[in-house]
This record gives sequence, C-alpha cells and structure tokens, in this order.
Amino acid sequence: MMSISSSRSVAQPNSVQIFYPLSTIRCDGPVLFRDQLARDIGCILDLDDDVLSWSCRSFALSHGGQTYRPDFLVKRADCSFLIDGVREEAAPEWVREKAKASGLGYEKIEASSLPRVRLKNAKDLMRYARYEAALSDRVRLLAALDEYSSLTVAEALIVFRETKPMAGLASMILHRFITIDLNAHLIGPETVVRRRRD
Repeated sequence: MMSISSSRSVAQPNSVQIFYPLSTIRCDGPVLFRDQLARDIGCILDLDDDVLSWSCRSFALSHGGQTYRPDFLVKRADCSFLIDGVREEAAPEWVREKAKASGLGYEKIEASSLPRVRLKNAKDLMRYARYEAALSDRVRLLAALDEYSSLTVAEALIVFRETKPMAGLASMILHRFITIDLNAHLIGPETVVRRRRD
C-alpha cells in the first residue's frame, strides 16, 4: 500500500452513510461505500464468480503530495485491480498511471453500464447474505441436483425443511454451491438451478 503521512487527501466524502442492501459476502475489511453507485458495484462484485475478494477504499495512491483511494481493490486468482465509479467529480488524472506503477489495473464504471437485470437479481439475493443453509438442506438439494441435473427455483424451494426456503436457496447461490442465470431474466419460479461445477 502506498501512503505518505504528510500528504493531503484528494477531496472524497468520508461521512458514514448506509446504502442497501446492507450485507456483503466477499468484502474483506470495513464496508465504506462512498455512495449508492459504489454499493451497486459491490453487489455485482459479490456475484462475480471470478472475484475472490474485494475491499472498500483500502488502497491509497499518492502523487505530488496528494493521496487518493479508489472505490475498490478487487482480487481475482490471476490478478488484482482497482475500480472507481464514475461521478461528476472525476478521479485525479494521475490515478491510472500510479495504479499501473503499483502493478494494478484501473477500471472506471459508469452507473449506466451496470447490467440492470443482473444488478436487480444481485440485490435481491444479497438481502439473504446473513443466512446459511442448514447442512441437511444443503445436502438434500445437492443430491437432488446430482440426480436430476437441474431443477427450477420452484422445485428447489420444496427441498428446504430446516431453513427458510428462499433464504436457503439464496445462501447457496451466494456461497457458490449452486448457480442460476442472473443475466437473462429476473429470478422467478421457472429459473433453472444447477449445481456449480469448478
């Protein structure tokens, strides 16, 4: 991490605000979302199968006595990179160069570029991030998927006996036991559920 104790920070909001949904799955460290755009990007990151972990404003870049913290440091198996949401007040021009010098990629994401259906599905699932499917329910659903290869959401919900059905199913998606298509349509009774195969 690059930091200079005597440097001054580039103006960035630091007030503690709450953005929904509240829970995260793969956030490593304090949850410090700058705004709803950052929260939405966090939802997308939590449902990205390639993302191992991400952290909020945890990496400082310095230049000419200034310090700037991008919205996210994202870790994948093959690389790490920084992400910023695009806002009216742009990040300093030197950020990309300093990120590259630190061995990190740098990506800017506009609110309009976020996939609407995937974001809505991610937000719906993240409401259940604090739940955990009971072992018996988990084994029962995975066994059913081994037998039938796929089930609809409506069929999968019937399997749950100890855990609230939707909470249990969402938890298993979030923790990568099972998978559904998050991009084509909003999650519904006909959505196909499959066992995740690594």
